[in-house]
Amino acid sequence: MVKIISANSKDLIQIQSIANHTWPHTFGGILTPKQIEYMLNWMYNLENLENQLNAGHQFFLADDAGQKLGFIGIEPNYEPEKLKIHKIYILPSAQGKGVGKKLFSKIREVAKEYDQKTLTLNVNKENKPAIDFYLHSGFKEIRREVIDIGNGFVMDDIVFELRL
Repeated sequence: MVKIISANSKDLIQIQSIANHTWPHTFGGILTPKQIEYMLNWMYNLENLENQLNAGHQFFLADDAGQKLGFIGIEPNYEPEKLKIHKIYILPSAQGKGVGKKLFSKIREVAKEYDQKTLTLNVNKENKPAIDFYLHSGFKEIRREVIDIGNGFVMDDIVFELRL
């Protein structure tokens, strides 16, 4: 049975591993291999993950009898009364098995705990499966943004929000 567990510093290697396994599957048809490698090295190096944890980000892992199937990285009060979903990834082999629903249930639980009124997240404008999931879950597009992330790369995103 899948349980959602809080992650700490010792679990960051698992988060990094899941990201390394999911990103090529998720973004292989959207981003170049060089951009995927650049972003993984930037966003998921252990020092950066540790800094995020120390800055108030919370990470949770989907655990099935010791096997880590996915994770979320969230930040309560990213803006007043807004919880930011920075990261949500599920191993390809675990997708479609309810893991995402359990992770979203945890996000809502944390949002309630912190009295958050809105969930917000960015998604690549070409990531149709994620966009469809968020729209189906009640999220609304509020804007589009292009973020220069260095090395000649950008994140071309849709910003979604869900009022709770």
